[in-house]
Amino acid sequence: MLTIHAADLLIPAGGRPPLPGGAVLVEGRQIAAVEVYEELAAAHPTARVRRWPGVLTPGLVNPYGPELLEQAYHPDPREDLGSEPLVGEALESLDMTDTRWGASARRGVQRMLAHGTVAVAGALARPAVIDAVHRSGLTIEHRFTDPEGRPSLNPLAERSPEASFADPLLPHGVATFAVFDTPEMTTCVATVIGGRLLHRRR
Repeated sequence: MLTIHAADLLIPAGGRPPLPGGAVLVEGRQIAAVEVYEELAAAHPTARVRRWPGVLTPGLVNPYGPELLEQAYHPDPREDLGSEPLVGEALESLDMTDTRWGASARRGVQRMLAHGTVAVAGALARPAVIDAVHRSGLTIEHRFTDPEGRPSLNPLAERSPEASFADPLLPHGVATFAVFDTPEMTTCVATVIGGRLLHRRR
């Protein structure tokens, strides 16, 4: 099935200028076309249409994969441990089994998706964590240097969008992107990986 994802503004990246009223045509896992919405709708009248407010961009890469998924614990809301990742002494006080690491990683990945993250950078070592990341659809990228700053679930906390974008939005590329409420990219509205809508803000 063909799906058109349209937004007020599309930022394809890869050296191409922003496209007001832009849209991507998705066929399965791939981007079939990147054009102005009216052109895509006219050429593909039977395509399903998802209209998003704000700006559609490439998905984001979080550079703190190991720090957030293997050196921090993401509490289950039922545990009464708060909502922030636990590190340091708070983490050391927990009985961390492989099963618990896997559950923590699944929750962490879901929280990353809510920030438009489609990939994490850095070598992961725990099989339960790696499995959770792969099952979510996120990819794991090589990290040539350790990032500076404080690890955050939000890749844009200390980095610019341009430094955080994953692959640009191009025809024949994988349909992986994010939608934000405004050009300032303060709130993620939706995250799509491989043509699948994995996060949608209610």
